Amino acid sequence: MYVRNRMTVDPFTVSPDTTIADALELMRVKKINRVPVVKKGKLAGIITERKLMEVSPSSATSLSIFEINYLLSKTKVEEVMTKNVVTVSPDDLLEVAALKMRDNAIGGLPVVENSRVVGIITESNIFDAFIEIMGFREKGSRISILIQEDRPGVLAELAKAIAAFDINITHLAIYHGEIVLRVDTHEPEELLQALREKGFKITSVFETE
Repeated sequence: MYVRNRMTVDPFTVSPDTTIADALELMRVKKINRVPVVKKGKLAGIITERKLMEVSPSSATSLSIFEINYLLSKTKVEEVMTKNVVTVSPDDLLEVAALKMRDNAIGGLPVVENSRVVGIITESNIFDAFIEIMGFREKGSRISILIQEDRPGVLAELAKAIAAFDINITHLAIYHGEIVLRVDTHEPEELLQALREKGFKITSVFETE
């Protein structure tokens, strides 16, 4: 799965001379918390709601509301934006985007192609992809199986055993010595019994409607 499959296309952007007040209003109205800053069609930086709130006067300030609004209406985005922006390409793997977010402790990345911002990808996009990959919104049964022997052919044996019951494997993942799969049945009891008889150790079963 690639970034282009999950990114938000043509995201909202601001220019460097946009005021903090206008940027905050855009985020509030559009219900977003980060906006790329674009100058002459190219990425110049990024601002986040958190960053803008950090540089805004706090509620403990002695300034009046009029003075605060004046400051926010005069301060430009370019004065507070992050300039060294971590980005991804639309052709990067989704895992690359997730790794960059994790390693840099950030919640979203502008997607840049030919120096132009073509999208933005966020933690929410990654979460949605993970849920889809695991099939958690789909009907069926989620079965976890402990891998007791690290040997070739285990998956083939498992798939053959499941196919014998005319049941499809719709999603599958392997991590930390465990096979997690989803099958398209709400009545997996006979299948589970057969798998146990073949030596597979079932660690959990969860059904979704």
